[in-house]
Amino acid sequence: MYTFIISLIVLVLGYVLYGVLVEKIFGADSKVATPAITKADGVDYVALPAWRIFLIQFLNIAGLGPIFGAIMGIFYGPAAFLWIVFGTIFAGGVHDYLSGMMSVRKGGASLPEIVGDELGGGVKQLMRVLSLVLLILLTTTFLSGPAGLLHGLAHSVSAQAWILIIFAYYVLATLLPIDKLIGRFYPLFGAILLFMGLGIMVVMLGWHAADMPELTDGLHNRQTNGLPLFPMMFVSIACGAISGFHGTQSPIMARCITNERQGRWIFYGAMVAEGMLALVWAAAAGSFFGGIEGLQTFAAEHQGENIAALVIDRISRTWLGKVGGILAIVGVIAAPVTSGDTALRSARLIVADFLHLDQKAIRKRLYISLPLFALVFAMTFVNFDVVWRYFAWTNQTLAVFTLWTATVFLFKLEHGTGRSPFSNGYFISLLPALFMTMVSVSYILIAPEGLHLPVEWRWIGYVIAGVVTLAILIGFSAWANKYARKIVKV
Repeated sequence: MYTFIISLIVLVLGYVLYGVLVEKIFGADSKVATPAITKADGVDYVALPAWRIFLIQFLNIAGLGPIFGAIMGIFYGPAAFLWIVFGTIFAGGVHDYLSGMMSVRKGGASLPEIVGDELGGGVKQLMRVLSLVLLILLTTTFLSGPAGLLHGLAHSVSAQAWILIIFAYYVLATLLPIDKLIGRFYPLFGAILLFMGLGIMVVMLGWHAADMPELTDGLHNRQTNGLPLFPMMFVSIACGAISGFHGTQSPIMARCITNERQGRWIFYGAMVAEGMLALVWAAAAGSFFGGIEGLQTFAAEHQGENIAALVIDRISRTWLGKVGGILAIVGVIAAPVTSGDTALRSARLIVADFLHLDQKAIRKRLYISLPLFALVFAMTFVNFDVVWRYFAWTNQTLAVFTLWTATVFLFKLEHGTGRSPFSNGYFISLLPALFMTMVSVSYILIAPEGLHLPVEWRWIGYVIAGVVTLAILIGFSAWANKYARKIVKV
């Protein structure tokens, strides 16, 4: 129990202290007119109240990741708590805040355009492809997963029928102006998700605290499938600590905020709230079955099934009763569904930016959306587990590009406009960029869905990942020195 409570406190302190530092380094300015004001179009650029934007942002980013990912991450042991807490504060919160605020400064630009501005045209093209692949994989994942949960609640309706129903909803949410559907109903769903997490936490602390995993149990790998804690846990727990997907969602809300000073609450704050949700589900999964060993026994008894979904269903129904359990499951369903539709919306905006096609007319929205709808629907016929595994790696790799982009942006900000009063403030994104580079490269070399190096050769994967990370750092340092000398000469 003490590990869980201390983790929650540290997350709050991280928002209050480190979040303020990140905001100051960026130089948020309440006097700067935001895209919601300067580019209002009644479709995507629409001014909304800050509290509403926060709940929408939280719901957008809190898909299956902080729940499914946290449950699967606790299989590795109490080390999962450390990654959720410190990953959220020093990586995820920084990533989400800077991706959102860079978009605000660049007129509401989508992520590939932001990356291209800082890292060059070639990387921009790569990011366009990588972002669209990620968003299509994620939409497919967040279509199939909720359909399975809904089928569990209503057995008379097949999972395939639920897929069609959710898909029809996705079409509407992608095409309609943001204030017509998303702006009206998502704050309610976001509140339900928060309430669900609070309910699970209260029951857990009141009646099941004794079985919660503690850091004093040791940080060794508790996973029984033979996979190493690094980098596997750092990819399994994605959205609960850092997620590249969030960088594609932040620009959606960047087109709706009316004051740059709202950014810390909306972007950094929503990530901290997601970290708290991940903590709740990691602790709940680790305590409900009498400890991590009990959880592993349960998983072994249900091999071949969606373990995370089964855990959610079992915990919700047992701890919250019939009504509370249904509300909890609805909250868990709403999270991925409402992330899936905004993923499609983000894909539409990325393609629109690439084609320089304004989206005010429904006809132009359809030009872009119809091929995207077809791709997502076709992907629903691919095995869910396969889609999820490749989504996880693509997700973290996208975060790597976003963090390096933020590093270049902050370096230019410090040495160009002089807006940031902090010397070497770009280190807030540089350090997580280096760490996540190491994670992503080593994962693709070691993971079963990657090169799957045998145990005795895994050290080679770590060496290669270290060399790649060092090479990128050297390249950045060379560019930074050249850029700084250029500025001095001017």
